Amino acid sequence: MNHVVLWSVAAVCAVLALTLALVCLYLYRVAIARNSKAFLGADPSLPENEASSWHSAAAWYGSQPFELVEIASFDGLRLRGHYLPADVPSHRAVVLAHGYNGQGEDMAAFAREYHAAGYHVLMPDARGHGHSEGRYIGFGWHERKDYARWIDELVRRMGPDAQIVLHGISMGGATVLMTSGESLPPQVKCIVSDCAYSSVREILAYQLRRMYKLPPFPLLPLTSLVCRLRAGYFFGEGSVVRQVSKAERPILFIHGGSDSFVPTAMVHKLHEAAATADKPLLIVPGAQHGTAYTTDPEAYKGEVLSFLARNLSPETVRMTSPREA
Repeated sequence: MNHVVLWSVAAVCAVLALTLALVCLYLYRVAIARNSKAFLGADPSLPENEASSWHSAAAWYGSQPFELVEIASFDGLRLRGHYLPADVPSHRAVVLAHGYNGQGEDMAAFAREYHAAGYHVLMPDARGHGHSEGRYIGFGWHERKDYARWIDELVRRMGPDAQIVLHGISMGGATVLMTSGESLPPQVKCIVSDCAYSSVREILAYQLRRMYKLPPFPLLPLTSLVCRLRAGYFFGEGSVVRQVSKAERPILFIHGGSDSFVPTAMVHKLHEAAATADKPLLIVPGAQHGTAYTTDPEAYKGEVLSFLARNLSPETVRMTSPREA
């Protein structure tokens, strides 16, 4: 009888362990591995951006003579991006960081604004996205090293007088904030982060509850182990809060007041933790995830322009008005 009970318990434990392992592998594939992420298309927290300025920016992007550029990552991947020189002599450049499951051209609306203001524009495809190599998504943790190399590429092209702005949205916002905690060259002058999360672990825990109604423990720690084995990092390493606590560059934080995909509360944690003295915060009322720019373009552009004017040496600073977009 005792043997039967023991075998039954062992069988149940084995089934539970196998089930747990399969669930963790599934979660890794859904969140981290490179694939289409089709589930995002039906997520009500990610509204389709129908603003006319967004569509006209896509047409603008297609009409510009972007140069395909390529660098090598720290771990041997070929990373690709698109570079558009300014139409006028300029020391200014912007590196635009796209969001999760996106690609560089998704930042076309911002690229058009910066280019019209006389900036050289670099739009990388993050590892595991677009034209870049990579079998997984680093959620900004590995990408911080990639963007440091993109910065070096800009300095190589532009020389020591370059003035570089980093501007990212969603995962791209988290990426530029993670980059802010690294040792950066003096050419990087300031950073704009739009709707970034506070850490890899916190955003995945939040999404696990929101999308699957599942508790983070024990699934998240075990999936983190899978991520370490397959992608080379633990979720706990990717703390955006910790990185901004080391930041020396001015940071403009932007977030939508109605963001339920990356909760607005996360930007307050980031803002409070940021070590830099110049750290304005813009909350756009009514804006959902990634829509602060289209919800209130005047407030968005006004805050960005003011921030850039404070932190870059005098050159003509201009962005098109919403009526010109």
